[in-house]
Amino acid sequence: MARRNKILVPEARQALDQLKAQVAGTMKPEDAKFETAKEVGIPLNKGYNGGLTTREAGKVGGKLGGNMVRELVRLAQQNLNKK
Repeated sequence: MARRNKILVPEARQALDQLKAQVAGTMKPEDAKFETAKEVGIPLNKGYNGGLTTREAGKVGGKLGGNMVRELVRLAQQNLNKK
């Protein structure tokens, strides 16, 4: 099954980038994957990373994406509790 990595609401891109930076503990969204890679011990460098295994790349993306989903669920639960 093919995955779509396309944002369904393009206007949400900036908010998602801010969330990514917040979850990774960085100021800039571009640095989020590098900070996450450092946390899980993956040698991710700026530029070409063809030497990384699929497993290593998945650890970085999975941790970052998983943390973003957890934060979105937490925010949704807070919104529901306010009503």
